[in-house]
Amino acid sequence: MIDLHRLRLLREVHGRGTVHGAARALGYSPSAISQQLAVLEREAGTRLLERVGRNVRLTAAGEVLVRHASVLLEGVEAAEAELAAVAAGRVAGVVRIASFQSAFIRVVAPAIRRLAGTHPEIRVEASELEVEQAAPALRLQQLDVLVGDEYDGQPRAVHADLRREQLLREQIRIVLPADHPEATAERVPLVNLRELAWAACQPGTGHREMTVRVCRELGGFEPDVRYSSDDFLILLELVRTTGAVALLPDLVIGAGGERASGAKQVRHEPGIAVRRPAEGEVARGVFLLTRRTRTPAVAAVADALTAAALLEPPEPTP
Repeated sequence: MIDLHRLRLLREVHGRGTVHGAARALGYSPSAISQQLAVLEREAGTRLLERVGRNVRLTAAGEVLVRHASVLLEGVEAAEAELAAVAAGRVAGVVRIASFQSAFIRVVAPAIRRLAGTHPEIRVEASELEVEQAAPALRLQQLDVLVGDEYDGQPRAVHADLRREQLLREQIRIVLPADHPEATAERVPLVNLRELAWAACQPGTGHREMTVRVCRELGGFEPDVRYSSDDFLILLELVRTTGAVALLPDLVIGAGGERASGAKQVRHEPGIAVRRPAEGEVARGVFLLTRRTRTPAVAAVADALTAAALLEPPEPTP
């Protein structure tokens, strides 16, 4: 019998063109993928891949399997969801969500609370994970829902087999020490902050790329990124305690972002000032990603996430 997990691997290798490319996307070693594909060929009783230079391509038999793989995998998922619903007498099943940190706090957690009341038979399993790691897992059905972010000028990859919806759009704001001379202005010229130490996420992340790009393009300088953390709350604390400056999105600092209500709110944290760049607007989108075919449970979770994104952020704790 053909193993469904190995079918997913074959589909990914086909999409990436190389075993190494699939391994990088999935977080596996190339040898592990090659071993699994060798087992799949034994299960199928024929060659499925052939090498062309440094790439690989499907044989005729491999094309047959990949063509049927999506249908088979979606069918299994739908069957599992229907069985869970029949057993529970209502929409039921396990839905696995991945999200980046600030959306996890402001959108995912409220959605889970909402689902506990509206769909108690849905078991939600949520984890913090960046888009780069979560998207391949979503395509391989290791996850069901992804909440991701996309900074202006840094588009994410578009996958034909995934369905994307925007949850909200938020501004990126300058967060600087409250006692800095520029904190008295409503809009702050980035160039006036060129001598300060900067705080940003780790190298290779979208936030670090955005910070460097904005300082170069709008401020005309290379930022001195002295403090690095992928935890936005740590970045906020670094501004407060070290006198650094950072570019942080609305969800982190408590602003409402651009939602259906149109209302906005900015938290007033002691020791920091939140301002807009004088040179122009910087923003990012927060989006929802699922496979194109949604089970009733995944659809219910998507609706709850959309509803949570429309709500105003909670009042800050004194």
